[in-house]
Amino acid sequence: MRRAGSVTLARISPLLEDLRSRTVLREVRPGVFALQSRAFIHFHDDDAGIFADVRLADAFVRMPVTSRLEQADLLERVDECLSTVESGATERRRHRRRKNRSGGAA
Repeated sequence: MRRAGSVTLARISPLLEDLRSRTVLREVRPGVFALQSRAFIHFHDDDAGIFADVRLADAFVRMPVTSRLEQADLLERVDECLSTVESGATERRRHRRRKNRSGGAA
């Protein structure tokens, strides 16, 4: 399975635009996104279709993204993952503020 080239990325351009709208993701190369400092999602082209490797929790999961329905499923999973990451960051910020206000005791 080879990394998706420009022709394949053009076929999924609406999906890429949707991913670009998630401001916590950074596109490091066309079609390759990072979350914080870690690789998060990239795409492959295969005779069987187009696939995304997306980091859900600690491991990459390969998902088909050839059809709009498959792309919608991917975006739903991405949003669930990003929501978890963002809520964890919010909780860590709250914890630090409480700790700072109380003079170091949590």
